Amino acid sequence: QVRLVESGGGLVQPGGSLRLSCIASGIALGDYAIGWFRQVPGQERDGIACISRSDDSTLYAESVKARFTISRDNAKNTVYLEMRSLKPDDTAVYYCAAQADMCYAVPGRYPYWGQGTQVTVSS
Repeated sequence: QVRLVESGGGLVQPGGSLRLSCIASGIALGDYAIGWFRQVPGQERDGIACISRSDDSTLYAESVKARFTISRDNAKNTVYLEMRSLKPDDTAVYYCAAQADMCYAVPGRYPYWGQGTQVTVSS
């Protein structure tokens, strides 16, 4: 059974930092492209970062580029999302997802999902 579990969310002030983790069981994350998505109630789930399966190349949405960094530690079967210079607009539930082929921006291309972790940026 494949399971992804996100952690590391919480309340942070604007300008602060958080590191989210996505830990997998049932699959080796190194064999998958891993995407981070976020969703605000009433809005679509948006892709914000992805790390490829083949060469660990990374992709970012314009809204987070230069502030967020995605990385993986295959020995720990974990993917991270380092978030800096956080803004109130970053407030959302953050999800990780695994795809055996390549990075996609479309959530429907990912068969495996975590349950999400809430990030709230507020003073």
